[in-house]
Amino acid sequence: TCLPALRRRCDVAGKRLAGTGLATEGRVLRAVLYVYHSRLLRHRSYLRLQQVEQCLKRLWKMNLVGCIETLAGLIPKKNTSQAHAECLVPSQPMLETVALKVLGGCKLILRLLDCCCKAFLLSVKHLCSGEFILLNTVASGLLSRLWFVIQHRCVLQSLISLYGVLSTSLHLVSETQQMPYIKGFTFPSDISNFLGVNVSSEVKKQKARMPTTKKTTSWLKKLFPTMPEAVSEVGRKRNVATCTSAVKNCSVPCPADIGEPVL
Repeated sequence: TCLPALRRRCDVAGKRLAGTGLATEGRVLRAVLYVYHSRLLRHRSYLRLQQVEQCLKRLWKMNLVGCIETLAGLIPKKNTSQAHAECLVPSQPMLETVALKVLGGCKLILRLLDCCCKAFLLSVKHLCSGEFILLNTVASGLLSRLWFVIQHRCVLQSLISLYGVLSTSLHLVSETQQMPYIKGFTFPSDISNFLGVNVSSEVKKQKARMPTTKKTTSWLKKLFPTMPEAVSEVGRKRNVATCTSAVKNCSVPCPADIGEPVL
């Protein structure tokens, strides 16, 4: 009875991990880090972005998606219990390998969410200080999208559900025939105790830490103060004329970034 549920959980977790959102945001993040590597190597926002990129790299290096798909391919599609026939089930070493990778993947995703939250708050802080505005604007948008992709697609929740069915299947298979593959490690029956945090409460804490734009003194209004319509219209025309003349007379390349570093 566990085999159909295990196959469904594998399909759901594999599709959510292999979605285009994580891969796309990862490529954009690597491109941003590559562009700013020589100029902002010791900048705090850049270092935080590097931590996020390291978590993503380790998550892909695990080949968790391929391992889950391999396990799903070993599960028979037909419900053989109704036909009173024997069927092949995944072995204990295979179940232990996938379970161990799922545990590591959950740890990495929790670390990734925490790094995204810290890097986003640091980017907003530097934006309010007027430091490296271009980089921090791109970083804040990128990190918020990455955080939203993980939460919206319920990547972590799907892995936790998969481990629950994996733990039950592993217990039943090990009772049938003892073939331990990973020694010196006890697989936890409750993944919440292994992770050390309650996933739902942790997500709520991270959402509470994120700045909201409902307040009148938001960071966007501090960075871009509002102006009267007449004044803004005059300033817009003046800026357009200045930029046009500057482009015509410009003989040197444009600066790489705007804003000045705060010492």
